[in-house]
Amino acid sequence: MSWFGRGSRPQSRIDSLIGLGTRIEGDLTFTGGLRVDGEVNGNVRETGDKPSTLVLSERARITGAIEVAHVVINGTVNGPVTASEYVELQSKSRVTGDVSYKRLEMHLGAVVEGKLVPRDDAATISEVVAES
Repeated sequence: MSWFGRGSRPQSRIDSLIGLGTRIEGDLTFTGGLRVDGEVNGNVRETGDKPSTLVLSERARITGAIEVAHVVINGTVNGPVTASEYVELQSKSRVTGDVSYKRLEMHLGAVVEGKLVPRDDAATISEVVAES
């Protein structure tokens, strides 16, 4: 994962894994680092006082809102993505929904069917959600 600019660093350690073939029905909250290879039908949010990182592999699918500090997407998201710090859209990412971010890295081949909404330093995740 590349990282440029100032701000909090993405969590490089994966604390939890939702494996390929696993399907979660309902909202999901986590702290630290979460990698999803399976499917989540529900909202995915970080909790706690430290920035967390969500990584979606090429086969991952999330249907619901994502609210984290750092997110790396290479799978499919049907819902809005809100990152208080950093979004990386890798080449196989497909997002249907608005993407709000402070910093954005978008690779060739990534698709967003929605708005790209840059956030200033004063905006917080809850402010972005309230605007939606």
